[in-house]
Amino acid sequence: VQLQASGGGLVQAGGSLRLSCAFSGRTSDTYSMAWFRQAPGKEREFVARIIWNANRPSYADSVKGRFTISRDAAKNTVYLQMNSLKPEDTAVYYCAADLNVVPVIVSAYEFWGQGTQVTVSS
Repeated sequence: VQLQASGGGLVQAGGSLRLSCAFSGRTSDTYSMAWFRQAPGKEREFVARIIWNANRPSYADSVKGRFTISRDAAKNTVYLQMNSLKPEDTAVYYCAADLNVVPVIVSAYEFWGQGTQVTVSS
């Protein structure tokens, strides 16, 4: 599985961005994709996940109500719509995938895309 993330940038607090992650390669009935982020000096943390065939999302508490993860099966792409952005959302965002439904921790995911920088100015 190969992942290609895009869509990061600089935005003012309260603004919006949409990240995309296109994937190629084999999938499975339990294929899941997730977004993680890593701020400077901090550990990589879970943001959102979607179980592909079930189209079932889950979110970190810190982004619930502001971020939405979705997928386009025809384009093999997962999106992260980020609204009401805050300076504390500033981080490098990574998309990840696994052929199974795994815990939403970094070590559980097998496939990773390159990061895309999101910077939110106050």
